[in-house]
Amino acid sequence: MVNPLVRLADGTVIQVGPLTGTQVWTIPGRSHRPLATGTSERTPLEGASPTAICAFCSDRYLEATPEKARLVRDGDGQLRIDRRRGAAQLSDDVAQVRRFANLFEIVSAASWRINHGFIPSQDVHTWATNYLADPVGRAHVLGLTQERAKSGGVLAPPPGNDAALLEATVDLLSGSHDVVVARRHLIDGAEFTDQLAGSGSLSPAEHAEFIDFTIDGLREQYTAQPAARYVSVFQNWLRPAGASFEHLHKQLVGIDSYGPQVLREIAMLRDDRHTYSRSVIDLAVRERLVVAANDGAVAIAGVGHRYPSLEVYSTAREQLPWEHSPAQRRAVSDLLHALHAATGASVATNEEWHHRPPDVSEPMPWRIVLKWRLSIPAGFEGGTKIYVNTIDPWTLRERVCAELVSLRDAGLVAPMAIGSEVTPLSSELHYADA
Repeated sequence: MVNPLVRLADGTVIQVGPLTGTQVWTIPGRSHRPLATGTSERTPLEGASPTAICAFCSDRYLEATPEKARLVRDGDGQLRIDRRRGAAQLSDDVAQVRRFANLFEIVSAASWRINHGFIPSQDVHTWATNYLADPVGRAHVLGLTQERAKSGGVLAPPPGNDAALLEATVDLLSGSHDVVVARRHLIDGAEFTDQLAGSGSLSPAEHAEFIDFTIDGLREQYTAQPAARYVSVFQNWLRPAGASFEHLHKQLVGIDSYGPQVLREIAMLRDDRHTYSRSVIDLAVRERLVVAANDGAVAIAGVGHRYPSLEVYSTAREQLPWEHSPAQRRAVSDLLHALHAATGASVATNEEWHHRPPDVSEPMPWRIVLKWRLSIPAGFEGGTKIYVNTIDPWTLRERVCAELVSLRDAGLVAPMAIGSEVTPLSSELHYADA
């Protein structure tokens, strides 16, 4: 078996991803460079509204597609999920988080219909009919279909053709690519346009609400689209990481295959159902790469990633995110929030969720990978499939642990054990115990 983490005599670190097989080199002298910052220009807000900066902001609700769900805080502070708001009621209150279809899906509703015979449910047809019956809703959908036709190379419903407009609306509402958007674009009290509100800018409780609401959408995706073998959950933060808007949001994308990585892990699990424990967590403990832990999750510096990466594993027996108890979800959320806070909002990141597809029998833990997009793979990487990662896992762990201690001392993250405080027992995964 290839040693997944080796430091050569000259200081070069060679990594091989335990789950992916990706080979990564870290060259001496590059690990301690300052982190790259985002590309947003610093300009004063002055008369600009912090709630109208982009199409995801709360003063521009009608620029997004019809809303599937929103998280609302009542006057007594209690949270509830409202579903399928009418267009005329969108601004009745301010959503803490909202979910709606991506106007430019990766996999369109038409694709599900043509390739899998998908038929939207009757309640979606009723929702579409009611939405169009409202003049505000009708104008909203007409504007969206024209925008999609102009930008996406598809035909808009002909003027006056109500049947075509209804079909287009049903497609818009029954798609399997959703966007989950947090309330703020900028931090509270911001004076400049680059004071962006990232995941780490939220309070631990707000971040937990964001995670829970995303899980609600994930479960609904599987229910609404029976042909979806897997629903990819990810977050692109800042334009260098692929974000169209520098407003905090996640995406849920249903696809009709597991994807090569899930298939690879299934094959590994058939040989050893404890693969994640033995190949990932045991390696992290042995090499002192454990970053933090709490009563339901463990965070480590990842090995064999193209970019410096931090990983959060649920230690629960439960595997699907929506099967976790509120406390178990909160444990994952708290560590993930802390890693975002330690990273900082000026660093471009990708957040990737990994979970067992519901129809797979092999056990897989829920885990989330946070990648720092500090470099752009180029000709060397493309030609060799060897990737140059500027920060080795040990240095990454040291940097993040030091920052986490400061954040914990300031009360900005939830309580947790950090670095050497973490016991081996806290790092044990129980996904394979079921």
